[in-house]
Order: sequence, then structure tokens, then C-alpha cells
Amino acid sequence: MPSSNLPAFDAALLIACGVHSLAFALFHVAFWRLFGWPRTVQTTTVANRAILQIANAQLVLVFAGVAWLCLAMPSALASTPLGHAVLAGMAAFWWLRLTLQFVWLRVHHPLVHVLSALFLLGALMFTALAVRGFVSG
Repeated sequence: MPSSNLPAFDAALLIACGVHSLAFALFHVAFWRLFGWPRTVQTTTVANRAILQIANAQLVLVFAGVAWLCLAMPSALASTPLGHAVLAGMAAFWWLRLTLQFVWLRVHHPLVHVLSALFLLGALMFTALAVRGFVSG
């Protein structure tokens, strides 16, 4: 769907959300190499190894799907109740992810802080779009 009927701010924010989501999809694809999977998870149970890698693969699909929606169907996201719900769901995803960062990854490392900032960025961008969508109808 063309985005020509969207306000410039919404169109730019949807592009930013799409790029953000695509970047996280690619980042999660790299987890096997970055974290040495499956070698580094051999000391846990078979179920834990499977759950970790399956959940990560599913996250890749979710992020890629959201990126596609943001970049290929911006008008549908910005102007339909279903689109608003998707945007609100992604906002909730990023707020929860940011919160859980401080629960389970209390590591004082610059890269962890960069990730936290990127989670906050996603939360703010998707929240702004969701609120604008719900307010506008």
C-alpha cells in the first residue's frame, strides 16, 4: 500500500520502525555465531537448548514480518484498527523487553547499555505510532 496519504512524520517513523525491526532480525540471525550456538549451550538440557534456539528463530521471523509490514504496508498499519493493534503490540513487546533487561541481564557493559537504548528506541517509536493511530481513529 502506498504511504503517500500518511502524514510525513508517520511515514518517516514507520520507515524507522521497519529499519529497527529488520536490524533486530539480522542481529538475531547472528546469534548462532555471536554466542557459539549450539556448542555453548551443550551443558544445559536438550529441552533448554531447543527452546532457546527455537524461540530465537521465531523472533527472527517476527522481526522480519514487522519490518515488512512497516516498509511494505505503512498505510495499513497507520490507518486500520488491526494496524494500530500491531503497533501497540510491538510497543508492548519493546517495553517488556526493556524491563526484562533490568531483571535478567543486570550487566554493566557498554554493549548491554547500547542494547537497552535500542530497546527504548523501539518502545518509544512504536508507542508514538500506536498512540497517534488510536487518537486519530
